[in-house]
Amino acid sequence: MNDPNRFEAYDEHEDGGHGGSGDADREGERGRDGQQSPYGGAPGAGAHGSGGSDGPGGPTNGNGGPHDQGADQPPRIPLPRASVEDNGRPLPTLEGLGEPPPPAPLVLEHNVLKALLGAWALAACSAEETVAVEDHLGDCGSCADEALRLREAVGLLQRPESLDLDPGLRTRVLEGCLDRRPPRIPMPEWAAPYDAETARLDALLQDFGDAEWHAPVRLRWFQADEATSRRTTVAGVIAHLLTVDGLVAVALGLDDPLGEVSAEAPTPAARTEAYWRASHYPPTRSVRAPWREQSHDLVRTVSFTGGGAGKLSVPYGDFELPLHDAMLDRAFECWVHAEDIAEAVDYPYVPPAPRHLNRMIDLAARMLPAVLAGRRQEGLASPARGRHLVPAGEPGRSLRLEIEGLGGGEWLIPLDSPGAVGSAEQEVAHVALDGVEFCRLAAGHVSPAEAAAGQVGDREAIRDVLFAAASLSRM
Repeated sequence: MNDPNRFEAYDEHEDGGHGGSGDADREGERGRDGQQSPYGGAPGAGAHGSGGSDGPGGPTNGNGGPHDQGADQPPRIPLPRASVEDNGRPLPTLEGLGEPPPPAPLVLEHNVLKALLGAWALAACSAEETVAVEDHLGDCGSCADEALRLREAVGLLQRPESLDLDPGLRTRVLEGCLDRRPPRIPMPEWAAPYDAETARLDALLQDFGDAEWHAPVRLRWFQADEATSRRTTVAGVIAHLLTVDGLVAVALGLDDPLGEVSAEAPTPAARTEAYWRASHYPPTRSVRAPWREQSHDLVRTVSFTGGGAGKLSVPYGDFELPLHDAMLDRAFECWVHAEDIAEAVDYPYVPPAPRHLNRMIDLAARMLPAVLAGRRQEGLASPARGRHLVPAGEPGRSLRLEIEGLGGGEWLIPLDSPGAVGSAEQEVAHVALDGVEFCRLAAGHVSPAEAAAGQVGDREAIRDVLFAAASLSRM
């Protein structure tokens, strides 16, 4: 006997050998009394169609299996179908079936094909209609011209849009919060573009995987009036921003990201090359954290100064910039290289907020007179006819730089002396450019010959100013 507190597997011999269960025996007894079996068997049949353990149906297994059925009675539950993989025979091959015949080409009238051009331009035709329309376009010149116009119009219906939020949204939200509760330590206005552009770039990098971090990027700039480039990766670009932002960090008394690494010169290019050479492996996603931490430290430090450190000088090796201009310069380069990264990973990236873009354009316009004078000393700019030096602060010959679109405005660029003042009375030339196009010219991404949208006046002065703008670019 089994212990009532212990579970054991069922044994058939405990219920009277290999026959059915006790219930089956009782059903058999009712069958012998002449009653119809509840399972539809004849009188005297067991529960599963047998007259006992040794009936004509053979021995039963007590589970209603295939051995429980009578000789002339079909099974109650059909057997499962055998899979073709279980019978050992090979599967049928597709070669034996043959290739399906190609669909017959559509034969449509000219009016029908012309009516389908709009759907074809929207890629809304079926495969057969597309073949018919494209075959027709090779024979009908008028339909081909119409199809080209429709295809170009489709591109204007919906331009690819960035999934990112409006770049001005962050600024508006912060302004709304700060209006309700002014900050205890406010951030200087001249640091706001750098704060916004580093935040936008960090948001772009947030979801990058290893493939994006190692995507190739080509840094472009103008040197000696020729386009120059340097190949690196997305991680290499962030390392470049880290090292050049380090110039501002050192000027503020913060740690230098180069650490013990020594650069051949205190220039942005030399510092970047030194950092790349010192890396045992190519830069990876690990460079993002120190770059972002340094950008936070820069904004925090200039905020603690109360804006009084804006005149602090930041050396760039070949020249110096006041701190407030250096922060604008770093914001400009952060945006430009963010566009380089977005282009490398095929992601849309919009320009900065208009008021930030205006500050960046203003910095470039203010730097043009000194750059123009330096190029003239190096023989890269032509000595213009009628040029004459004027004392500092006096009006001189000027070029009107008109910037259209986002961040637009007008600037009078003195041509003859960096200390002169632009004068509308002595304007000798007028150049009009789009705001974003001018920034790309200053970044070395657009050649001077392709940048200007409108030019009026002294051609030599216009050429000198455009090439001076391109020479603002650097690695």
